[in-house]
Amino acid sequence: MTSTSTPPGLARFNDLEEREALAALHEACASTEWARRLLAARPYATPDALYAASDAAMAELTTADLQEAMAGHPPIGRPRPGDPTSAREQAGMAGAAEALKAEMLELNLAYQEKFGHVFLICATGRTGEQMRDAVKERIGNAPEQEREIVRTELGKINRIRLARLVEEDA
Repeated sequence: MTSTSTPPGLARFNDLEEREALAALHEACASTEWARRLLAARPYATPDALYAASDAAMAELTTADLQEAMAGHPPIGRPRPGDPTSAREQAGMAGAAEALKAEMLELNLAYQEKFGHVFLICATGRTGEQMRDAVKERIGNAPEQEREIVRTELGKINRIRLARLVEEDA
């Protein structure tokens, strides 16, 4: 049982059956290894302990694990239909001009051709122009450099998604 000082959302997460907790973690990040590591470290006393475990797990992911995690993310500017999470995170592209959306599509395709995966950025709070500028800047990176940037961006996304998971009151 969790202590009364544990926030209600975190206490709920700690108390979930393993299968349900794994499903909740998979919603935050598509990496099976990341989810397994976080599941194995339950219960968490504080949200910060969960975020630290997430960061540590992210740092240990292999290239294959990162590929699996990235496969769970739709391209910027094309959130999955019926997926409120990607729509919310990519809100900066929702109201973008058609020309910017078309440019982003072209940049996404060029990026994916070069690196073999979607362009991944923590889009929360970013405008369409900021995301376009980021892909333009990052497309020139070496694959090894880009993989570590993706790892960092995934870590930011995971923290935001975990916060939504454990900070809910109901």
